[in-house]
Amino acid sequence: MKVLVTTVPFGDKDKSPLEMLEANNIEYVINPLNKKLTEDELSEMISDFDVIIAGTEPITKKVFNNANSLKMISRVGIGLDSVDLIEARSQGIVISYTPDAPAPAVAELTIGLILTLLRSVHISNMEMHNGKWHRFFGRRLSEITIGIIGVGRIGCGVLQHLQGFGSPKILLNDINSNHNLDQEYNIEWVDKETIYQKADIVTIHTPLTAQTKNMVKKEHLLSMKKDAIIINTSRGGIINEQDLYEVMQSNHLSGAAIDVFDFEPYDGNLREIERCILTAHMGSMSVDCRTRMEIEATEEVVRFLTEQPLESVVPEEEYTVQREGL
Repeated sequence: MKVLVTTVPFGDKDKSPLEMLEANNIEYVINPLNKKLTEDELSEMISDFDVIIAGTEPITKKVFNNANSLKMISRVGIGLDSVDLIEARSQGIVISYTPDAPAPAVAELTIGLILTLLRSVHISNMEMHNGKWHRFFGRRLSEITIGIIGVGRIGCGVLQHLQGFGSPKILLNDINSNHNLDQEYNIEWVDKETIYQKADIVTIHTPLTAQTKNMVKKEHLLSMKKDAIIINTSRGGIINEQDLYEVMQSNHLSGAAIDVFDFEPYDGNLREIERCILTAHMGSMSVDCRTRMEIEATEEVVRFLTEQPLESVVPEEEYTVQREGL
């Protein structure tokens, strides 16, 4: 059995996943291009492999049709928008993922970006490096309203972290409102439009689906407060990048932080906006969380190839989301 590891880096900080494969006499190849693969690159590479330990590269019908031996995909991470689940099922390919492992790191990065933008740390840093001394006024979390769109693992993590900052006013939106949270936190469930209009910070934590593609467009950005901040550490494509650029060029919104993009590596025009923080899809890239993701994905591969029950198969609801375009 041969395994293609497409996600990179892999085994850089902790060799345990590689050692696990070797201990089970599993032959593996790590992505020789050392970058996120395109559909064509993966299609050319996949023909002789039985398993993919996958990142966010597009695993499409074209890829599956070139995968003569493929039996399983073990996704390092939670997002499944890059995998054609319906085609995989039609070809009898099993898919597992690591939904819990990335959440703590992404939630912490979100909090860091919020604080950076509220206190203009990024701008002060640039000015100091350019020989300028300017002391910026900022805002504290306890004095503002925060809107969280998407209250799953990561959104809940952000909500929990915010409690350490004086219990700011928090507005929540999710397709499945978890009212158990009402007993623990000072929150209000509202529609997305209310969040756009009332929140000082809007942070996005939804999956990318047919329904959330370009969910945040120019009209929504313009409905936000002029000095509001928007953050996306979930998936590229949820905020329309060109619309965000045009809105920020018009001096609407005091800041933004984008960690995920339609096409990665990103080279778009948001780089022109100094008050827009851009990071290289690094939400999950803490050493502990990335290592846990790699280990959990590899453990699933070992279970599959040794005919043991899998522990993290993609649930049926994810197939429903893709099939029905939810």
